[in-house]
Amino acid sequence: MVEKSSDVIVVGGGVIGLSIAWRTAQRGLAVTVVDPNPGGGASHYAAGMLAPVTEVHYGEEALLALNLASSRRYPSFVAELEEATRTTVGYRECGTLAVAFDADDKAALNDLHRYQDSLGLSSQPLTSRECRSIEPLLAPSVRGGLLVEGDHQVDNRRLVDALLIACDRAGVVVERASASELVVERDVVVGVDHLRAPTTVVAAGCWSGDVKGLPTEMVPPVRPVKGQILRLRDDVSHPLISRNVRAVVRGRPIYLVPRKSGEIVLGATMEELGFDQTVTVGATSELLSDARELLPGVSELALVETSAGLRPGSPDNAPLLGPTALPGLALATGHYRNGILLTPMTADIIAEYLVSGEIAAEYAAFDPCRFTRADA
Repeated sequence: MVEKSSDVIVVGGGVIGLSIAWRTAQRGLAVTVVDPNPGGGASHYAAGMLAPVTEVHYGEEALLALNLASSRRYPSFVAELEEATRTTVGYRECGTLAVAFDADDKAALNDLHRYQDSLGLSSQPLTSRECRSIEPLLAPSVRGGLLVEGDHQVDNRRLVDALLIACDRAGVVVERASASELVVERDVVVGVDHLRAPTTVVAAGCWSGDVKGLPTEMVPPVRPVKGQILRLRDDVSHPLISRNVRAVVRGRPIYLVPRKSGEIVLGATMEELGFDQTVTVGATSELLSDARELLPGVSELALVETSAGLRPGSPDNAPLLGPTALPGLALATGHYRNGILLTPMTADIIAEYLVSGEIAAEYAAFDPCRFTRADA
């Protein structure tokens, strides 16, 4: 096969890989994306909820800072993308309402609010009555909640479609094939299969460790975390909810993300089952049961899709961003539950590295080599 060359090869065509390719091509580099089904991985199955405040976790302050920075960048990122493609990506600044069902859930929500407050994050505690005043169709059993006005959402599938258009218009070449093996010459990565480039970026989500040719110590420690997710059809003239709603029902977390189109995305499970993407009766039943307990009107909606996606988890739940110890190889993977949210920041960080050869010191917490050093 005839060799082809470019300045950058991006392995992986999800929102992370496509956004990196678009931003890098905008800066004047020739980019090739390698993916057998661009947009068909975790990006396709996500809910598109952009919720850095609601989803903050103890001990993840560095990740929170990156999430907040990417959240602030989203409006301008979307505006530029929509201008470049003449499409819409369903971006909504709708906020999130997190609710509690029993005393234990309410105590946990109170703890979360105190933690958010200690970090300077904005969230408003609500009584049961106040929750139902802003979302009247919630179940009467709701004990209270937290309103986070700063959270928002995007239609992840429209986002992928727009990025594919933007990449095409920016001159990015998309090779619809699997990247089987890195080409390493004199301890330097020089390409993938028949493609050659000074830098290769692996952004293949939970499949990032499957590309052959990597030394064992360079294989990114990402794993698949299964999430089963449902899509429901609501009446756009009388929507059940107007914003993202999160809850814990009988110890199981649940969220509902309403689109302007009438679609409601209901999810999602967290299952450590390897690369299994089976949709199960049990998980579907539990999601629907919990959703009905939270929002009884769900019973009247059409169930239009069941699916399961694989989030790319890392050992510390944070992404791996930047160059590796192997010259010519960079990583942009391990985004776990924040892939859609971190799209703008990841694209800018990696594109800047590809142009300048540098990563800002403030992103050191996401160095791909951090786990290798810890092992040593």
